[in-house]
Amino acid sequence: MDKQIFDSNINIEISADKLTALLNFHYISDQVSYEVADLDEYIRSKGIVHGILYDNLRLIAKDPLVYMKKKIEIAKGTPPGKGIDGKVDFVSKVSNKIVVDETDESETIDFKQISKLDNVNRGQLIAQLIAPSYGTAGISVTDDPITATLGKSARFKVGKNVVQNGEGNALYAAIDGLISITDQDRINVFPVFEVNGDVDYRVGNIDFVGTVVIRGNVLTGFKVKAVGDIRVIGGVEGADLESEGSIEITSGIMASGKGQVKAKNNIKCSFIQDATLIAGNNVIVSQSIMHSTVRAGHSVECSSSKGLIVGGTIQAGEGVSARTIGNSMSTNTVIEVGVNPTLREEQVQLRHAMKEYTENLDRTEKALVILDQMAAAGKLTPDRLAMRQKLINTKQQTVTSITEFKDRLLEIEKQLENSENASVSVKNTVYGGVKIVIGRYTRYIKDSTSNIIFKYEDGEIVMVPIY
Repeated sequence: MDKQIFDSNINIEISADKLTALLNFHYISDQVSYEVADLDEYIRSKGIVHGILYDNLRLIAKDPLVYMKKKIEIAKGTPPGKGIDGKVDFVSKVSNKIVVDETDESETIDFKQISKLDNVNRGQLIAQLIAPSYGTAGISVTDDPITATLGKSARFKVGKNVVQNGEGNALYAAIDGLISITDQDRINVFPVFEVNGDVDYRVGNIDFVGTVVIRGNVLTGFKVKAVGDIRVIGGVEGADLESEGSIEITSGIMASGKGQVKAKNNIKCSFIQDATLIAGNNVIVSQSIMHSTVRAGHSVECSSSKGLIVGGTIQAGEGVSARTIGNSMSTNTVIEVGVNPTLREEQVQLRHAMKEYTENLDRTEKALVILDQMAAAGKLTPDRLAMRQKLINTKQQTVTSITEFKDRLLEIEKQLENSENASVSVKNTVYGGVKIVIGRYTRYIKDSTSNIIFKYEDGEIVMVPIY
C-alpha cells in the first residue's frame, strides 16, 4: 500500500458523534488497485479501528469508480445503550387491569380485584420515585468510549389532596380517601361517596367531587358524575356515567340504546350491549361488545377466551384486539383505528360546518351582487346601505372561518395518514361483513379468516398471520 497515493485519492470523514466513518474518492488513477487488506490497513492508520464494515470494503475494492463523489460507510461504532427511565412506583397499588385466565374456558373472572378499594389514610405513603439509570457505554469508530446516556427522570403529576416530601421523591395522602388517577395521569386522593345498593329513585342522581362507589346497579335514566373514579359493584342499564378518572363495572352494561358511559381515563367491564362508551385511554372488556358504539383514545381490548365484538362501531386511536370479530350472519361491524376518535368526530363536524358556511357564503355573495347593482344605479336607501355593510362584514367573517376549518381539516388529514403503528388483532376468527378502517384506508372482509393482524403498509391494509 502506498499511503501517499491513498492520501491523495481518498477522503475519509468521521461523524460528529464518532459513530460513523465514511469514505469516498476524489481522484482515481488507473495504476492503483484497491485491495481489501490495503483499505483496511489505510483506514486503521487513520485511527478507525472499531466496527469496520468489511462487506463495504469489498464493494469498494471491486468497483472504486462507483464511489467517486459518492460516500460509503466504512465503519460503524457501537452506540451507547439507552438509559432506563425513572418511574413512579405506587406503594398503595392502583388496579389497572381486569385479570382473566385465558386458559380457563369457563371464563372464571376474579372480580374481587375490581371491587377492592385502594383506601389510604391521611399521612400514608402513596408512591415513590424510582431514579433513572444509565445504559451501557458506547464505542466510537476510533475505539474511544462514548458516555452512556441517563434515562429520563420521572416526576409526580400532583393532583388533589396529596403532598410531596421535601426531596420531592415521595407522595403522601393529605386526607383519608381513595387513590384516583385522573386526566393527564394526575395522582389524587378523593373522598369517597358510597351507595350501598342501587342508584334508583331512592338515591337519585349523583354529582360528587370525589370517587363514587356503588354497591349495586345503576338503573335506566339516572346520572352519576364524579371528579374521581366511578366503581359499580353491579351492572349499568341505560344510565349516564361520567368520570374525570376511570370507570370500573363488575358486571356489564345493557343500555338498550340509552345513556352514555364516559371516562377521561379507562373503562373496564365484563360486557357491553347496545351502549355508547367514550374513554380517553383504554376500554377493556372481558367478554363481549355487541351492537355498541365504543370510542377509545388508545385501545379497545376484548381478547379473552370469550372476547367477541359483533355489530356497531369500535374506534380506537391505536388498536383493537379481540378473540372474534363479526359473526356467521355477516352482521355489519365497523372497526376503526389509527386516529383518536375525538379527532375523527371533529373531522365530521368540521366538514358539516364547512358545507353550512359555504352555503351561507354563497347566499351572502348573491345578496351583495344585488345590493352592489343598486348602489351603482344610485338606488341604495340608508337601510339597504347598512345591510350591505353588514353583509360585507359577514362575508369576511365567513371566509375567515372557512379558511380556519380548512387548515384544521388539513391537520387532521395529516394525522389520518400517520397510522403505521395502528393495528386490529383477531386471535380467533374475523367474519365477512366486517369493515376495517386504518387511518384513511378501508378494507371490507368478504371471507372469514383466522389468527390475523390487520396493519397499514405502503398505502393499503394488509393481513399478517399471528404465529
